[in-house]
Amino acid sequence: MTTIGIGTHSQQQALDTLKDMTQGVQAIQYNEYLARIEKAQSYMQQHGIDAIYLNAGTNLKYFTGMQWYASERMVGAILPASGAVEFIAPTFEIGSLLDYQVVEGPINDWQEHQSPYALFAQVLEKMGISANATIGIDESTAFFVADGIQKAAPELSLVNAQPVTAHCRMHKSDNELALIQRAMDMTLAVHKATASMLHEGITTTEVEAFINQAHKKVGASGSYFCIVLFGKASSFPHGVKEPQVLKKGDIVLVDTGCKLEGYLSDITRTYVFGEATERQRTMWQHEKNAQIAAFEAAQIGKSCGDVDHAARSYLASVGLGPEYDLPGCPHRTGHGIGMDIHEWPYLVKDNPQPLAKGMCFSNEPMLVIPDEFGVRLEDHFYMTSQGAKWFTQPSHSIDDPFGLAQSDN
Repeated sequence: MTTIGIGTHSQQQALDTLKDMTQGVQAIQYNEYLARIEKAQSYMQQHGIDAIYLNAGTNLKYFTGMQWYASERMVGAILPASGAVEFIAPTFEIGSLLDYQVVEGPINDWQEHQSPYALFAQVLEKMGISANATIGIDESTAFFVADGIQKAAPELSLVNAQPVTAHCRMHKSDNELALIQRAMDMTLAVHKATASMLHEGITTTEVEAFINQAHKKVGASGSYFCIVLFGKASSFPHGVKEPQVLKKGDIVLVDTGCKLEGYLSDITRTYVFGEATERQRTMWQHEKNAQIAAFEAAQIGKSCGDVDHAARSYLASVGLGPEYDLPGCPHRTGHGIGMDIHEWPYLVKDNPQPLAKGMCFSNEPMLVIPDEFGVRLEDHFYMTSQGAKWFTQPSHSIDDPFGLAQSDN
């Protein structure tokens, strides 16, 4: 049978099925930023970290609300184990930074010919932090910044701030979960519209352009990322260099997401344009079964590694793998998601991290059949006190990936 919901609309008709889905969305509020800072400070006090440096990027945004980009100039914040946050930035950027500042704090500035690293040491002294203190450096900070700080203040003990940032960021609040949920809902609607406008001869480049436009229609600024693969190219998890042209019988793999108030969606759907072969059908079902095995293993107190093991064990039971061998799953079962598309914790072999309330994960134990095709079904779930809960329901079947026949009954 021909796949349900595929190739039924023109591009315009598909776009017309979409509408703005951002009504009622609530951005992260000021008090939540303060709560994040308080949680980080409590952890730092317990673990002997006197301050952490937050470089421009996700961690700066997460803790202070300030949206700024990392560059060759040092822009960031010092979050002490107790007391108020202070910022460091070039003098000429202060006007712009004030527009983005949410959590208040002085901006300590440096001119182009001055050393921001020497200024960093001076600010620590002003904040009452000793010259031989332990300072956590935001894990995403470029080496030249950490190196500059160490040379300007050699008595400081610099450590990775990741235990602090991950401790805070991996446990999502109700507001964060609501933002991720809405972003996922938006991208799932885009997936359905995309499938409906496929036709023989369309290129992956054209599909990517449509998906970007569709994400705008549902209220995002466009696609945050987009991977579209046809046929044999689907066996390369993150794509190939050249675009492909769709033909009957091709596997179609679409992996895309958007950003909403700083939070991300990420959903993959795989189906067949036309009628599936028995081999495509069998491998698609194995992929879905592995995804469900991982979901069922996700229980409070179990480890991230246990979830990966469940998916990989199922695949091994049907002759796929074992481990990372092909045909089989060449990568981890899933990643955390939030303000970054990949963040802690990770559903990967031997990861002892216990699952806890508020953690969010992708579930995508992709199957790669070399020189033939790949199948990736990716949905995300989050942990509640009762166990795992899907953000989006998994793909229904290879013949009806979006459950359209079910919804008509």
